[in-house]
Amino acid sequence: MKVKQCVCVFAVIVMISGCGNADRRANKSVAKVNNERLSLIKNYEKCIKKAGDDEVKSEACDSYLKSAEALR
Repeated sequence: MKVKQCVCVFAVIVMISGCGNADRRANKSVAKVNNERLSLIKNYEKCIKKAGDDEVKSEACDSYLKSAEALR
């Protein structure tokens, strides 16, 4: 009887730890995407400042913005 109890306790512990790992991996993935999005937004802001009043250069910067929006 004790063997069955030990096996059940072990199974519950394994299931709980497995769910925790999945949550951590998901959180890391979300954080990575958010960091990439922030990086693209910073690049866009730098590009716009560098472009100044030049509309052609400003339009070229839109690729950063569109990429950041795609990561939402």
